[in-house]
Amino acid sequence: QVQLVESGGGLVQAGASLRLSCAASGRTFSSYSMGWFRQAPGKEREFVAAVSWSGGGTNYADSVKGRFAISRDNAKNTVYLQMNSLKPEDTAVYYCAASYRVVTPTINQYPYWGQGTQVTVSS
Repeated sequence: QVQLVESGGGLVQAGASLRLSCAASGRTFSSYSMGWFRQAPGKEREFVAAVSWSGGGTNYADSVKGRFAISRDNAKNTVYLQMNSLKPEDTAVYYCAASYRVVTPTINQYPYWGQGTQVTVSS
């Protein structure tokens, strides 16, 4: 089992950048594929990005390709989401999650979740 804690959210203007972090507890962090999801008010939670256990494989939602980058540091038990060129439609609560399935975008294949961090992008 793994516990996840997100940080790095905040209020920014359109075009700005933010880096989210997700710190994991447990000695088996490197065994998991990690993902970022987001949920805007009144909308369903959606896939943003995922990274394989080694960091060598990634997967992105079309809406963030070219703007967001996911990475991980297994020595620090941390996964990151670098978000550039932010848009108002990126406003959401961002969650990190851990999966046994490699870079899957499927939400129900992630059994472990953090509590989320709010990202608000003003126009």
